[in-house]
Amino acid sequence: MVTGAVLVIGAGSIGRRHFDNLTALGARAELHPWRSFDRTAVAARDDVAGMVIATETPIRLELIEICAAKGWPFYAEKPLAWRTDQARAIHAAAAPVAAKSLIGFMMRWHPVVRVLAGMDLSDTFRIHAEIGHDVRQWRANWRFADSYAAKAEGGGVLLDLCHEIDLVSALFPGLAVHDVRALGHGDFPDVDFATSLQVSTPSGAAGQIAMDYLAPVFTRRLTLTGLSQRIEADLLASRLTIHSADNVERLDLPFERNQMFLDAMRAFLALAAGQEIHDPLLPRFDRMQASSLLIARAWEARQFQGEVALDMS
Repeated sequence: MVTGAVLVIGAGSIGRRHFDNLTALGARAELHPWRSFDRTAVAARDDVAGMVIATETPIRLELIEICAAKGWPFYAEKPLAWRTDQARAIHAAAAPVAAKSLIGFMMRWHPVVRVLAGMDLSDTFRIHAEIGHDVRQWRANWRFADSYAAKAEGGGVLLDLCHEIDLVSALFPGLAVHDVRALGHGDFPDVDFATSLQVSTPSGAAGQIAMDYLAPVFTRRLTLTGLSQRIEADLLASRLTIHSADNVERLDLPFERNQMFLDAMRAFLALAAGQEIHDPLLPRFDRMQASSLLIARAWEARQFQGEVALDMS
């Protein structure tokens, strides 16, 4: 366990979650709202064991530069960046501490994803990933128009729900994006509300990754079709259904959403304490540039082809 303070920068819902989980894990955590963040005072401290960056997406580089200069490990919430030049600059700045830092892709700890990562997926020829949920139902007393998600730079559904892009790229390294189509909204120029990516793997498998702010029923599914099996993963129900020519196997896996956040924060504390973690799914910062660039390239490649009529008042 680390002995110094872990600074959580950003006191929104995700920052408070990380603060509570760090405290539950026995760390000495401090919660610092971004609006009152004192750069000079923080940079002068010598009792810091690491930093959790839970700010809005545009606020990444300057905090990572502080961590790199001080030698502090950090945990940066996703998404890291929305343009490729930003992603490259952030990864370059993080280099001194990248091997003991993480990006917050906590879905890599989902039990279904863990099982999938251990399976032979080499004969997969078709991929379909989908996540959708009416953004107005997300949280009580929350308005989309007042949130980071409503901003043309750094907002929109592709960035907000980019876990699916990262998960597919983790299961199929070398994933490439070929086309990105989006629907916007007349009240929020250049903000995507429904986006679909056409992708392919190095072996030639083709697929689609779709995300939206619109679906009336929350959906989060991944379907992988191969020569020997068809795998249907329901990430909300934490269920895998594996179809083969003569058999259907169903796996219902124990799942509690906060456990993924706890597992991610436990891994971060272990890295910050200098421990080695042998986990191929670990989103360790020095291994994540391909994922960061994939998400940024997809955002830059969006082609808006229409608008949705959704009352956002």
